[in-house]
Amino acid sequence: MKRIVLVVGVICWMCIGYAQKVKHPSLLYTPERISQVKQRMQHEPQLAAAWEDIKQTADKELKGKSLNKADYLSLAYLMTGDKRYSDKLKEILLDVIKSKTWGSSEMLARRPAWHADLGVAHKSYLSAIAYDAVYNDLSTTEKKKIAEGLYRLGVEPSLGDWLLEPTRIHSLNSMGHNWWTSCVCMGGILALSLQNELEDAKEGAQAVYDYLPEWFLFAGDVLQQKAKTFDEAGGMYESLNYANFGIQEALQFWVAWKNMHPSASLPDVPQLKDLSSFFTYVSYPRTGILYNINFGDSHKNVAAESSLMLLYALGIQDKNMLWYISQVESGQHRDGYFLNRPMGFLYTPSLKSAPEVPDLKQSQLFADFGWATMRNSWKKDATMLAVKSGHTWNHSHADANSFILFHKGVDIIKDAGNCWYPNPAYRNYFFQSQAHNVVLFNGQGQSREQQYHGSTLRGYLHHLLDGGNVKYVLANGTGPVSDHFSRNFRHFLWMDNVVYIIDDLKTHESGEFEWLWHPGGEWKKRGADVTITSGESSVVVRPLYPRLLALSDFVHDYPDDLYWEEITAPTEDLKATETYYSLHLPGKFNQIKGLTAVILKDSITQKDLPVMERREGKDWIGLRIAYKGKVTDLYINQLADGRLMHSNSWIEADGWTTDAYMFAVTYAEGTDPAETKDIFMAYGSALRRNDVSYFASMSKLFFIRKDTEKGLDLWINGQPFVNATFRVEKRPIHLSVNDKNMIVNYQKGNVKVKYTE
Repeated sequence: MKRIVLVVGVICWMCIGYAQKVKHPSLLYTPERISQVKQRMQHEPQLAAAWEDIKQTADKELKGKSLNKADYLSLAYLMTGDKRYSDKLKEILLDVIKSKTWGSSEMLARRPAWHADLGVAHKSYLSAIAYDAVYNDLSTTEKKKIAEGLYRLGVEPSLGDWLLEPTRIHSLNSMGHNWWTSCVCMGGILALSLQNELEDAKEGAQAVYDYLPEWFLFAGDVLQQKAKTFDEAGGMYESLNYANFGIQEALQFWVAWKNMHPSASLPDVPQLKDLSSFFTYVSYPRTGILYNINFGDSHKNVAAESSLMLLYALGIQDKNMLWYISQVESGQHRDGYFLNRPMGFLYTPSLKSAPEVPDLKQSQLFADFGWATMRNSWKKDATMLAVKSGHTWNHSHADANSFILFHKGVDIIKDAGNCWYPNPAYRNYFFQSQAHNVVLFNGQGQSREQQYHGSTLRGYLHHLLDGGNVKYVLANGTGPVSDHFSRNFRHFLWMDNVVYIIDDLKTHESGEFEWLWHPGGEWKKRGADVTITSGESSVVVRPLYPRLLALSDFVHDYPDDLYWEEITAPTEDLKATETYYSLHLPGKFNQIKGLTAVILKDSITQKDLPVMERREGKDWIGLRIAYKGKVTDLYINQLADGRLMHSNSWIEADGWTTDAYMFAVTYAEGTDPAETKDIFMAYGSALRRNDVSYFASMSKLFFIRKDTEKGLDLWINGQPFVNATFRVEKRPIHLSVNDKNMIVNYQKGNVKVKYTE
C-alpha cells in the first residue's frame, strides 16, 4: 500500500510540475547555455571565431525566407537581441505554416501513406528552435496561429505515423532504426515547444518521453530477422553513421525535455553508459581527421561527436568523450556538431582536460552485432584491425567475415564504402559481398535478397583474446552463405608484426574459391608477394595456403598456384573507378584451408621481412616463422575442422601432442621449442610433449600464455566455467588471468586455474 501511495504521489507531483507553463526560450538554446558560451568566448579564441562564422551565416539569411538556416537565425537573436533576426524568424514561421503538407510525394504515394519522413523531422526540429527563440516576441494570436500550423504540419504527421494510436503505421520491428528516433523525437521536440498553446502537443511530448526507452531496449525478433537495437557492450549494428544519427536524435529530445523540466528525472536507460566507449573503440586516431570504421552505410570521415556532446550535457561524462571530441576536425563530415554550427557552439564542452589517449583496453568485441577491433596502440597512426561478421539488412552490408586494416594513418586494406542509395551501384556493388574482403564460391557471396529481407542465419564473432603482441578473434560467417557453405570460418591471429588470416572452408559441392582484396593504396605484385602502399603505410600480402601466388604472369606455368584477376568497380564518390583484386584457386574443391599473412611494414623501404616456411606433417599443416632472433611454429590440425564426430582430433607435430584446432609456440632462435615462454592455442583440451602435460582442460579452450620473470599471464576464452592446469617449472609469484590477478594454486609443477565467468 505504501508503494502505491508513493507512486501516486510522484505522479501527482509530475502532473503539477508539467501543468505549469514552460518558459521560453528553454528548448536547446537556453539562457544558461548562451551565458556560458559568452563567458568562454572571452578566453577561448576558437569560440569567438566560431561565433563570427555563425553570425555571418545568419546575416546572409536575413535576405531570404528559408527555414533551412533558422537555427543560425535563432542563435544570432538569442546571442545579440537584435530584432532583425526575430523579425525574420517570425516571417519565416508565418510563411511556412501556409504549406499544405511537409510530406514528400514519394512517401505520400505509399499505401498506407507515410505522412512523415526525415524531411518532416528536420523541418519540425528547425521550426521548434525558431518558435522557442521568438516566442516572447509573438502576440497571443501569433503564438496560437503558428502553434496550430506547426502542429498540423510537423507534430501530427510525425507522432501520428510513428507513435500514437489510432493512426500509427510503423513499429520498432519494421522501422525501429534511425528513422524512428528522428521522426518521433523531432516531432517530440516540436511538441515540447508548442505545449503552452496546445494540450495535445503536451500529451504528444509526454508520449515520446514514455516510449523512447523502448527503442533503446528493443531486443529484435526472429520472424523478420531484426537485430536488437543495442549491443550489450554498447553501440548499434546499423553502421557508425546511422548509429550516431539515431542516438543523436534521441538524446536531443532528452536534453530538450530536461531543459524544459529541470526538476524531472530522465528514465534509466543502461545502454547510455557504454556509448562513449563504443564510439571510441570504433575510431582510428591519426595525423589529420579522425577516421572511423566504415562497415555498412558509413564513411570513414563520419564521427559521433554530436552524441557524445549530448551525453555530456545530460551528465553522462568521462574523459574519453573529451579525447574523442578533441580528435574531430571542423567540417570533416556533413552533420557534425562543429564549433561554427549552433549546436556545436553551445554544446562543445571545454576540452582542456582531454587526455592524450583514451583510458580503454586495446581490443573490444561487440558480440551481439558482430564487430571487433584490435589495435597495437591508442597513439595516432598505429595499427588497427576491424573485423565484422554479424547481421545483414538495411544499412548493414553483405560482409560477413570481412575486415578493414588501418596502418600508419590509412585504411591500407579497406572497405569499398557506399554511395547514394538510388544509384544502381549501391544495390549491385557496394552492398554486395563483392565490395568486401571476403571469400567467394563460384563467384558468389551472400545472397542478394539479404539486402532487403535480411540474413535468416547471421554471422558471429567469438573468443577475442588480447595478450599484447598476440591477439585473436574467430569469425563465423557460415550462416549468411549457408546456401553454398557448410563451413565458413575465418581466424584472425595477429602475432607481432603479422596478421595471419586462416580460412576454414567447406561447401556442399565442388567449385571454385576466390579471395577478394580491396587495397587502400597502390598494389604491386613481386613474385609470390603483393605489396600495398599508400603514403607512409605499407603492408605485404603473402598467400601461403592452399597455394602460393603464381610467381609470374605466365600463370600457365604454375597450374596449381593462385592466379589473380583485376576487377574494375566504381569509387565511393562515383566520380571514377578503382581496381580490386580476386585471387583464384585453380580447379574445383569442396574443402580447403586458406592461410594468408599480412605483414605490417615499419616503413615503405623496409626490406627485412619475416621468413616463412610452409611445413606439413601427418594431419597438420603449418608455418615456421623466423624474425629478429625469434621463431614461431604455427600448427593447424586438419582433423579438427568438423570432419570427426565422436573421435577426438589428436595429432603429433614436431614432438607436440594435442587435439587443438590450432596452436603456436614461440621460442628464441637456436633453442629447444620445449623452452617456449609464449603459447597460443585455439580450441584445444591438451598440449603434451615427452609425456609432460603443458596444458590440460576437459573442455576445449582458447588461450594465450606468457611466462614472465614474476609469474604467469593468461588470457582464456571458450567456456563460462574454466578448470585447467598449466605446467610451470617453479611456483610463480604472480598469476594473471584475463588481466585480473588471481591466487596462485600451485600443485606438483602445475598451476591450477579455476573460475566461473
